Amino acid sequence: MTQLPSTIKPLLHAACAAFVTQRIEAAQAAMLTAQESANSETKSSAGDKYETGRAMAQEERNRNAVQLQQALQLQGELARINPETASDAVRPGALVHTTMGRFYISISAGKLTLDGQDYFAVSAAAPVAAVLTGKQAGEEVMFNGKKVQIQRVE
Repeated sequence: MTQLPSTIKPLLHAACAAFVTQRIEAAQAAMLTAQESANSETKSSAGDKYETGRAMAQEERNRNAVQLQQALQLQGELARINPETASDAVRPGALVHTTMGRFYISISAGKLTLDGQDYFAVSAAAPVAAVLTGKQAGEEVMFNGKKVQIQRVE
């Protein structure tokens, strides 16, 4: 069963939200694991080994904190997009049908499949989105040396 165009954008938006939530939960779980690892390091006769283990666990926690911050930033970007808003020009929140594929200009969540159709969630900063921004249905752009026709913008 194919979804009506008006229902596709909210479904894509929900899929992007699920992607971000999964990234947030994964980063939080990894931070907790790294913190527990640092806390469980016990002082041994080789004091340097203890300090090295704690430092490595702290580094891991910091890496995961950066990933968490990035995921929270994506969540904020996504929250600024209203999937119910129709668009006649390519901008954040637009669903763009082209001869190269379908793009939901939102966050970089990659390939999403709904009802057997592939869509690509890309951030407004992505090269393909930058080329398409401001364009309307019927216009052509050049991307990676190829002509791309914009068939429809929702």
